[in-house]
Amino acid sequence: MPVKSSSSSVLRWPETGAVQRALERWARARAEEHAEILRVGYFGSYARGDAGVGSDIDVVMVVAAATQPWERRAARWDTTSLPVPADLLIYTAAEWQAIDWTSRFGRVLSEETRWLFRREPA
Repeated sequence: MPVKSSSSSVLRWPETGAVQRALERWARARAEEHAEILRVGYFGSYARGDAGVGSDIDVVMVVAAATQPWERRAARWDTTSLPVPADLLIYTAAEWQAIDWTSRFGRVLSEETRWLFRREPA
């Protein structure tokens, strides 16, 4: 999270590289704990290189299967150790394959996602 200097009213936002390294550590640790994780990556402003003060990091995770509905899956994952807020999207492998890659969002995911972790499905 941003840090306020004790002698200044200026907020310092974490540098992009620090955010990316923290996310990579987070992704690898979660993948070691959870064999169902197939991929973890990020897209959006941090992937494009135009993140600034106030930017969150957009994280995408692909899992083998899930019992929760799509909109409730992220609640299971604690991202508070990351230095900026995270928007976590979790897809099953089947949902990921079914994405319309010609849609605007599909093209964004296809073109911008920087994968930090990949595991072949069993």
